[in-house]
Amino acid sequence: MHPNTYNTHYKKKHIEELGKMKQETIVVIAGAGPAGIATSACLNLLSIPNIVLEREDCYASLWQKKAYDRLKLHLAKNFCELPHMPFPFSTPTFVPKNMFVKYLKNYVYHFNVDPLYQRSVESACYDKRAQKWVVTAKNSVSGLVEEYVSEFLVVATGENSEGFIPNVYGLDTFKGLVIHSIEYENGKKFGDKDVLVVGAGNSGMEIAYDLCNWGAQTTVVVRSPTHVLTKELVQLGMYLLKYIPCTFVDKMVLMLSKLLYGDLGRYGIQRPLKGPFLLKKETGRSPVIDVGTISKIRTGDIEVMPAIKDIQGDRINFTDDQERQFDAIIFATGFKSTVQKWLKDDGGLFNEKGMPKYKSPNHWKGENGLYCVGFASAGLFGISNDAKNIANDISRIMDNGN
Repeated sequence: MHPNTYNTHYKKKHIEELGKMKQETIVVIAGAGPAGIATSACLNLLSIPNIVLEREDCYASLWQKKAYDRLKLHLAKNFCELPHMPFPFSTPTFVPKNMFVKYLKNYVYHFNVDPLYQRSVESACYDKRAQKWVVTAKNSVSGLVEEYVSEFLVVATGENSEGFIPNVYGLDTFKGLVIHSIEYENGKKFGDKDVLVVGAGNSGMEIAYDLCNWGAQTTVVVRSPTHVLTKELVQLGMYLLKYIPCTFVDKMVLMLSKLLYGDLGRYGIQRPLKGPFLLKKETGRSPVIDVGTISKIRTGDIEVMPAIKDIQGDRINFTDDQERQFDAIIFATGFKSTVQKWLKDDGGLFNEKGMPKYKSPNHWKGENGLYCVGFASAGLFGISNDAKNIANDISRIMDNGN
């Protein structure tokens, strides 16, 4: 019997008294993004019953519904594979969004991952007496509150659960369009607009480039120092890190970056004091992988501004005392975890921001059968490692009868 077929029969209880359905399994996984489906796949290979709960109507909804059109994976494909399934040989080194979505489709089918969709987890508590997790979820189709009981709970809602827009004084007075980057598809409707992109990470810089190509008058806010590298330099660095200490890799990559880009400080982009790979390791902040934005900045097609001071109607004041008018603001200011909204007994695994208290590689396991996957600020590579570690650990515990 296939493990996922076994899932649907294992201690299955449907109790529809007072509008509640109850179901028991070994592992409940909250979230069906790449982290959730990778964990389910690893568990299925070990014949460990599991149920995946997903609030949207599809797996990997960020990739299928909310990723901008021109997005590609920022790392080479060998660093972006989910467990036990490499990309096809013909896949380009840097995988476009549509190809990655197709890969995920094949992955879910191959490992028979079968999430329960439109289930929004409302709470997860550990019952010390029964020594089990009790997870309640709202079925947005039926309106029923469903209860799932398990020996293990995997939090796979990840770092990108909800778009984050910072508090900017006067933002509520802005008369134009305000969106988060998660809502951005392409620059078609912005072709004749003055657009401000807030945030100079990979999404912000790539959206600024896309807007400029669509004819928008584009300005990007660069609030803090950031490294700018080519995708080839990142690929080289990640290869060298297997054999050479991070300090030497950073020095080599920075030297090549300076040869390619020169002094970007004259354009308002300062380099951090720490190297790109050390900074990624310590803080989770990735270098910007240039897709052509820097050449647009050099030619003046994209303007760089410092942080926003305040907003007064359609006038935006910056910290260098400049004032500008814009038709739209796109916040590429990252995401936040929502774990603390529903997880009631984390045993100290998460901090107040809903992120693991402990850094990788000791971040993925908590107490009482609680795990998290996709919180290592290490992208798909980190997700793959977490998923395998979690499945193997659960298997070991079950084999030992603990």
